[in-house]
Amino acid sequence: MADALVIFKPDASYRLAIRAHLWRWLSSEYRWKLDALTWYQPPKELIESHYDFLQGRPFFPWLVDFMSALPLVVGRITANAEALEAMRYDLGETRIAQSRPGSLREKYGIFGGINCVHLSDSPESGKTETEKWRHFLPLDKVEAELERDSTRPDHTYHLRSLATQVAGGTHAGLATHEIKELLKEETDLEGEQLQAFYRIILGALTS
Repeated sequence: MADALVIFKPDASYRLAIRAHLWRWLSSEYRWKLDALTWYQPPKELIESHYDFLQGRPFFPWLVDFMSALPLVVGRITANAEALEAMRYDLGETRIAQSRPGSLREKYGIFGGINCVHLSDSPESGKTETEKWRHFLPLDKVEAELERDSTRPDHTYHLRSLATQVAGGTHAGLATHEIKELLKEETDLEGEQLQAFYRIILGALTS
């Protein structure tokens, strides 16, 4: 058994119906054990270090903002290599357009890197990632309380269609307005946090 880092990205942390679906999956502990879960807002330097292999890519500034603008659900699991591979199969491929039909990312991801969950891709990377994140927060107990069900709507497929329009420059203004309206229905964020949520979701479509 080895450690692996799991992070509900902003789309999964704040789209309440999606969070409930993903929490039911993660908390099932089908072939893994959930050892820690908490809310934490990562500083930019941690995200820059976590994704250092992507530095220099055009979308890197957006990615850092995406993962540091709001508190996220962060956890640690223990699993063997076979179980970790099965979890990543459940999640699906990283980019939404290539995610396996029926996978969690295919069902709930919106566009590109707005793909719900980060999960260490091997026991080796899990060890490196959990050691790095432990310098910033404890990863030793389950503290976050997440609901397994939500009455909020799931607008994934409508959002995905609108995101494609924004990214392609088709009716971008109207599509952007509609995306904000749909996200507002899905989340309980308000004020500055809601505006930050809009910014980081829409930023993926133009980065």
